Amino acid sequence: MSDTLLERHAEALRYFGEQVRAVKGDQWDAPTPCTEWTVRDLVNHVTGEQLWIPPLITEGRTLEELGDAFSGDVLGDDPVAAWDRASGAAHAAFAASGALERTVRLSYGPALGSAYCSELTADCVVHTWDLCRGIGADDRLPDTLVEFSIKEVMPYADGLAASGMFAAPVEVPAGADAQSRLLAMVGRAG
Repeated sequence: MSDTLLERHAEALRYFGEQVRAVKGDQWDAPTPCTEWTVRDLVNHVTGEQLWIPPLITEGRTLEELGDAFSGDVLGDDPVAAWDRASGAAHAAFAASGALERTVRLSYGPALGSAYCSELTADCVVHTWDLCRGIGADDRLPDTLVEFSIKEVMPYADGLAASGMFAAPVEVPAGADAQSRLLAMVGRAG
């Protein structure tokens, strides 16, 4: 399980990173399916999520201790380099011996490192689709990542819209493919 989880995590980070490297200079202000975010805002969000991982997983720090350490612009003048550093450190933290078995204290309470890794992997997959849409890239996600993300999101999909961070689920026709079902669960029409 842990090897497969770490493989999916690395794959999601790689795929998102490929899209970050594909952003053209004039696309950083382009809109994304996340209606509040431009391409830069989206990349900043996902990069910021990666920055939380080492202190929470490796150092055992809490959200309260970290405060707003990763608020605001975390991309600086070189978004690609910022992404590469953050994603590399995040994956190394999850891959460290015993990291997936550690308890991490998140905004919604304590969770195992493996659950945190699964959640962020699925989040990265969905945001990769958002980024592809924002930059006009092929938005077909790898089947392995789609299947992984469906399994992760399905148990709590009904409550996502109530969190205020997701749009309401979208209805999909019978026989819709896996990617369409995943996107519908998180309020996106694919």
